[in-house]
Amino acid sequence: MPRQVPVGDAPLSKGGGNKQPLWDLPTRVVHWLLAALIAFSWWSVHHHHTDWHIWSGVAILTLLIFRLLWGFVGSSTARWAGFIRGPRTVAAYLRGKWTGIGHTPLGAISVVAMFLALSVQVGLGLISQDEDGIYFGPLSGLVSSDTSDKARDIHELWFNVIVALIVLHVGAILYYRLFRGRKLTKPMITGRAELDPAAAPMRAAKWWIAVICIAIAFGVARWVVAGAPPFGSPPLLD
Repeated sequence: MPRQVPVGDAPLSKGGGNKQPLWDLPTRVVHWLLAALIAFSWWSVHHHHTDWHIWSGVAILTLLIFRLLWGFVGSSTARWAGFIRGPRTVAAYLRGKWTGIGHTPLGAISVVAMFLALSVQVGLGLISQDEDGIYFGPLSGLVSSDTSDKARDIHELWFNVIVALIVLHVGAILYYRLFRGRKLTKPMITGRAELDPAAAPMRAAKWWIAVICIAIAFGVARWVVAGAPPFGSPPLLD
């Protein structure tokens, strides 16, 4: 998921400071896997590997389920309650009065927007069928053929929304790097950054909580695939 500047409007590095934990491992892994799978999904469908495209969508579904759960029980900077704020907090951030680590109030909007956009895209893919009627999403058998066709068309168009969000995200990273002198990518790789000593440190979650969330995510995704009609089954008749 997109990430933002730690510690309010202060720079990531003041030089010589001790680096502290900022992003936990599950958050970082999900972030980069989603980026890779989005690129792979685009490549697979444009090179007519529809079967790979479907499985890539199932993998994205698994990550989204995990990230949803991790947003409730994960480390402090990964929790929804830790970074989703109201209009007053956003206004305070724009006035330079916000302090904290992790996602900024504007960054939180970016995270939620991307999460919702990917959820819509995956949901449409689950009930879609290809134009030739050869490949079907795992849940396409639960809807009519016309509905599957409409879902496929919206699925193709909705990808433009995801691309727009990615462009905004990359643009924000470049802006902070070029005009603010802040490196936002490295902390999402290493998990650590130089933070204001006065800021509250990240509270890490136990490793076994992540294992439980992974198991649940795999279980739900597996149920969606195995509990639905096979990929090759035709959808319901009109």
